[in-house]
Amino acid sequence: MTLSTRRLALLVAANTALAPFAIDAYLPAMAALAAAVGASIHHAELSLSAFLAGFALGQLLFGPLSDRIGRKPVLLGGLVVFLLASLAITTVGSLPELLAWRFVQALGGGATVVNSAAIVRDCFSGREAAKVMSTMAIIMLLAPLVAPVVGSGLLYLGDWWLIFVFLAGYAAFLLWLLGTRLPETRAPGSPTASLRQVLANYASVLRHREAMGYICAASMSFAGLFAFITASPFLYLEHYGLGPELYPLVFGLNVITMAASNRLNIRLLGWRSPQQNLRLGLAIQLGVALGLVLVLVSGMESLWTVVPLIMVFAGTIGLVAPNAISALLDHFHHMSATAAALQGSIQFSCGALAGVLVGAFEVDSAWPMVGTMLGAALLGNLGLRLLAGRAGHA
Repeated sequence: MTLSTRRLALLVAANTALAPFAIDAYLPAMAALAAAVGASIHHAELSLSAFLAGFALGQLLFGPLSDRIGRKPVLLGGLVVFLLASLAITTVGSLPELLAWRFVQALGGGATVVNSAAIVRDCFSGREAAKVMSTMAIIMLLAPLVAPVVGSGLLYLGDWWLIFVFLAGYAAFLLWLLGTRLPETRAPGSPTASLRQVLANYASVLRHREAMGYICAASMSFAGLFAFITASPFLYLEHYGLGPELYPLVFGLNVITMAASNRLNIRLLGWRSPQQNLRLGLAIQLGVALGLVLVLVSGMESLWTVVPLIMVFAGTIGLVAPNAISALLDHFHHMSATAAALQGSIQFSCGALAGVLVGAFEVDSAWPMVGTMLGAALLGNLGLRLLAGRAGHA
């Protein structure tokens, strides 16, 4: 490999940042977008679930294709689809149109991002892969911090549609950057799989008890995070009465704990296994979810009590995601993109379901979000314990 660890992390982080930009940049404009398509803010929030569903399917379809024909063709083709769909979203006039184009946009996004973990796995393994993924995650954390600020600024300068013009521009930048700077990392002469073999590969991952424990852990942690992200426009803009200009600041506080937990993860990997750090992260999330329930039941709910707890829950993703993915891929060296695709597909499907649970019923309180976060944290801890057992404990 001619790529240094740092350069690889930067390139893959730029690619992976596409998803958080597509998810977070338009959150401050959710009320304006809802008005433009003639829907309530709760129903407009379902465009997040539509995106996550498309993202899940995109990874499932294009992960095996990446293992077959290479990382770059799939990555660049997905960017073209994302770019065109982003421009199409600027013309929507109804909720069904918005949901349909967000789904197509996410198909392209899934085709690009599914390659990120596979590219790292092409070049590194074990603790080294986990460290690269954590370094990549720290760089990538700038995206959810910057995205709402960018979205709020574009909303001030123009209207909600300008945000999707920006997303198209970012996809065009990635087409140039990755097309000219990223070499093909899939080893030449690697065996290719037929459709029957692809299905057999997916089945082999699904039958692998320990691997499914890691997938469950990452997916439930992600579902809890997206319960918050889906609810955040209503919760912050309407329930707590924040202005769109303050929303990015409060939302961006989560990135502080994300960055801290990623740095902690890198340090702890010096003498602890990825599985031990994964268990620690899941335990913290369960404790925080119980804390949120206590705050709501006791009547102490306010911006000042809820936001710090959400910061810790969201931030602990830095202890969960990189360790779960690296532990999973260590079992599937020969088909890393396929395994990453299945993991990503299940993860984003769980995020989409969490968004539907939070947004579909138009309940004007924090309970749908908190209940979904608690359920996800419980399932994540139980799933890892029951399926993966004490793997990597020592």
